[in-house]
Order: sequence, then C-alpha cells, then structure tokens
Amino acid sequence: MDQIAEKISDSELEVMKILWESKDALPVTEIRTQLRARKGWEATTVKTLISRLHSKGAIAQEKRNVFYYRPLISEDAYSDWAANDMVNRLFRGSAGKLIATLVRSKGLQEEDLAELKSMFREED
Repeated sequence: MDQIAEKISDSELEVMKILWESKDALPVTEIRTQLRARKGWEATTVKTLISRLHSKGAIAQEKRNVFYYRPLISEDAYSDWAANDMVNRLFRGSAGKLIATLVRSKGLQEEDLAELKSMFREED
C-alpha cells in the first residue's frame, strides 16, 4: 500500500474518486465522461491517468466489450495512509501537533471537537 499510495498524484486521485464512488467496475467511457464534466479533461489525459494507475497496481482492468476498471485500493485505506503520511511529513509524526495546528488556525469547529471527544471516549 505505501509504495502505491505514494505514487498516486492529485490528478490520478480524481480517477480514483470516481471509481470509489461507483459500486461496480466502470468502462473507460464513463470515467472519461465524468472527468470531462468535473474537470474539463480531454480523453487523452484520462487515458494516460488510467494507464498510470493500472501500471502502478492501483486499479484493475477487465476486458469485456471494452475495458472496465475498478480500484484495488479502498478509499478508507488510502485515506488512512494519506493522513498518516501528512502527519509524518508535516508534523514529524505527531498527531498532537496536527490537532494543535487545527485548533490554533481555527480549522476545527465545535462539532469537530465534540466528535473527537466522543471518539476518545469510545477508545477507553
């Protein structure tokens, strides 16, 4: 997971989001249509991103009448990895420093704090 996730670019992540939103494998035409609507990307750009993700092992390719794609990395697994990577890179591995930064910068709302408190109570 670490090797694959590190290599997923922001643009490739947009493809992954579409695949995560779908419950089934999607044909390349559907992925292109959605990315054209969301990002205005041309078919060649989307094909390149799909090709990169496939070669990295982040998505699976299945030949039917056309190629269909599905994620091999779950959104939860990627989110967990990305959060840990951010904490390690930006906060020297300290989640406490991340929380302190969010509190100081007013990035946490009251409902966020209540949710955190609830999560800590559940862990006990």
